[in-house]
Amino acid sequence: MDDDEKSIRLDERQIRVLAHPLRARIPGLLRTNGPATATDLARMLDTNSGATSYHLRQLAQVGLVIDTGEGQGRRREWRATSDSHSWAPSDFDDRPDASAAATWLQRAYLRDFLERAERWEAAAGAWAPEWRDRLGLSDTVIEVTPEQAGALHAELARLFERYRHIGTGAPGAVRLHVTTHAAPLEYSAGRGSIEATDGA
Repeated sequence: MDDDEKSIRLDERQIRVLAHPLRARIPGLLRTNGPATATDLARMLDTNSGATSYHLRQLAQVGLVIDTGEGQGRRREWRATSDSHSWAPSDFDDRPDASAAATWLQRAYLRDFLERAERWEAAAGAWAPEWRDRLGLSDTVIEVTPEQAGALHAELARLFERYRHIGTGAPGAVRLHVTTHAAPLEYSAGRGSIEATDGA
């Protein structure tokens, strides 16, 4: 895996900077579309280049984007410093501001997922059956311990890594955006702790 294909674990400063409607989207746009200028990003985000230039500098200060060295002035190009980022909610349990930022960011990504899913449903009718029959939404129910849920997550990560570039250069290949989401069927208070579930 080269420097452009690495995952980083967000720290407190990074997650607080990302918890903003525009900044939350910029690293993903740079990963998906490649290096871009503030003007390019302003067009994608329906804002002005002054705003995107400011937000790029904020992201650069915490190491989430970097100036490529290409271009000058307003034509400076920026790229994401990682292929993906992640965090565990419990990373910030003892830091309320960072925890609130992580919660906001998670919900922002969920809204983005819903928008992507709706765009696909609106466009799917124009795609060939071999694509329509293999894409879209599916769900299942499993019963696992926390350790088994972790193993499932790790196994899915390895599977996605194996398929990340498998179609590169193949006729008919397209890039897919794959999202996973896991949540319990029941949300009763305390069910997440082993102590609370003993004898239940």
